Amino acid sequence: MNATTAHGHRSAARPVLSGWLGFAGVLLFTLGLIHVMSGLAALFKDDYFQVASGSLLVFNYTAWGWIWLAIGVLQIAVGVGVLSGSLVARAAGVALAGLALIGQIAYLAAFPFWSLIGVGLCVAVIYALVAPPENARGT
Repeated sequence: MNATTAHGHRSAARPVLSGWLGFAGVLLFTLGLIHVMSGLAALFKDDYFQVASGSLLVFNYTAWGWIWLAIGVLQIAVGVGVLSGSLVARAAGVALAGLALIGQIAYLAAFPFWSLIGVGLCVAVIYALVAPPENARGT
């Protein structure tokens, strides 16, 4: 059946709904909240991330805190964008998940268990954003 009704009017095409995009949007939002909290902890409580060498893999605690804070805020905004169906938000989500993945690897010395979980969640977000068709929307 075509998109024309009995009265000759065209019906609007329905977007494809994707549970993966819904999952990715919610997970990006949640990871953003976690990264904001990690950034604030690094900014206001230096001894929270102490490692044997006394520093993280890169930068100092203040720079680390600002980086996580910025990534977290962007992830929250992009998560909302993914849920609303924005293709630009999907692309930004892949980029932010990639950055967060690299950051989680740098985090290994401070929290190895959480870092491995974070890496897995970032990979899941990337897959969930690239697997659905281009015109899909989150549920």
